[in-house]
Amino acid sequence: MNLFKRIVSKLTNQPEEEEKQSLEKLGDSLKNADLDYKFAQLFTHSGGFFNYCADEAEALKTLNQIIKIESIHNIFCWDKDLQNFLNVVKSTYSSELQAENDAAFITCEYLIAYDGRIMLSHNNILHYHSSRLPDRIIIMANVSQIVSNLNDAMGKIKRNGNIKNLTSISGSQSKLDTSSNTNTKLFLLLLED
Repeated sequence: MNLFKRIVSKLTNQPEEEEKQSLEKLGDSLKNADLDYKFAQLFTHSGGFFNYCADEAEALKTLNQIIKIESIHNIFCWDKDLQNFLNVVKSTYSSELQAENDAAFITCEYLIAYDGRIMLSHNNILHYHSSRLPDRIIIMANVSQIVSNLNDAMGKIKRNGNIKNLTSISGSQSKLDTSSNTNTKLFLLLLED
């Protein structure tokens, strides 16, 4: 990449072309891999923290470790099932997004193996825009939510209906919020169905 393109990409906070090519090369090398393996590789390559959990007990242990290691004190979590997890690990949470939330604990719609993105909707983050979420996001998902590409995800969403405000996030940044300059940490707890 020439010097001018590098300077422009740094000024606009856009990933450099080499990073994009690196992700594409990794994706191409994994084209025949299992969807779950491909997703995990591309998700971690883009900066996400992948945690496979065989059962809910392991998910609870991993969640508790993340909360302790990251020094998380107040979590945005509106999902009742996820709130039960937080009650078990004795973490403070609010069901509405507040300025003092230092993390979010949410679900997702789909995990897209093609590029390691996670698709969110109003079902996961209510009416909030993904850019308003705290710098640390913990997502609970099931292996069955992994789809091969965006077309598969959109097809399933269309069949399910009534899903709006779609966005996607990946690793350390939102794909739709390229102008934001936050250092978001994205943790995924992937549960076996």
